[in-house]
Amino acid sequence: MVIDAHIRPALFEPICKDKKRFEKRCDRMNYHLMSPSSIELLKKQYALADIQKVFLIPSDCSFELEEADISNSEIEQLVKYDSDFFIGFAAVNPMKENAEKELRRAFEEQGLRGLYINTARLHIYPYDKKLIPLYDICQQYNRPIIFQSGLSLENNAFAKYCRPVDFEEVLYRYPDVNMCLTHVGWPWVQETASLLLKYKNCYTDTALMNFDGPYQIYKKVFTEDMGKLWVEHNIADKILFGSGSPRIRPVRSKRGLDSLGFSEETLEKIYWKNAEDFLRQGE
Repeated sequence: MVIDAHIRPALFEPICKDKKRFEKRCDRMNYHLMSPSSIELLKKQYALADIQKVFLIPSDCSFELEEADISNSEIEQLVKYDSDFFIGFAAVNPMKENAEKELRRAFEEQGLRGLYINTARLHIYPYDKKLIPLYDICQQYNRPIIFQSGLSLENNAFAKYCRPVDFEEVLYRYPDVNMCLTHVGWPWVQETASLLLKYKNCYTDTALMNFDGPYQIYKKVFTEDMGKLWVEHNIADKILFGSGSPRIRPVRSKRGLDSLGFSEETLEKIYWKNAEDFLRQGE
């Protein structure tokens, strides 16, 4: 069993009916030469990697205050296709006056399971006062947070706003809120590893597609940028499998991770147990 904790549903056919909106989304999120796919086809692709659940990550993080690239309503719509398979996350723009109301609605009425924030697109740091009310709501509703961390390949997104070390204060002040710093915070891998070691509520995911392919980038990150035994000995409980689809097919990500020679116990944690623990915070 595998849980993919990092799927961006930008190309899911049911939310791509409006051609202009679809093209704008792809331009802003930097998805090019890609076409919409049916849910049936996507599920067949996921099955190749034994994926039985996925986190659907939205996008409402533009400082320009434009419409969301992938809205909470669209995530809600997709979850309804198969609520056992799709786990929806919310995104709200903290620059908007109704951000807190939108997040409460996402949790209370739309059934979304956590919050996604991309400070690189928002052009603010993780400890910005505009974000504090959203953190408070996640704490109140016992919901986890997924943060864009490290380099973002989306347009007009600056990595200086999401360097891993800048999340430390938030991790410290909200110890009961699980937080995932995506992409192992690449290129600041060792900063991410240090936070995983120090903070019980800190997680990361394997959504890496920056250079080469999964075999090469995973080997570089998990056995060279980190010590060869760091994952097995210290942070096996803190890593979620995430493909980063649609930038890369999930089965390729899984094959790359399988090639590292981790123990069956560690792979079981990465592939599904840690994701369940991440969602179950405080239980």
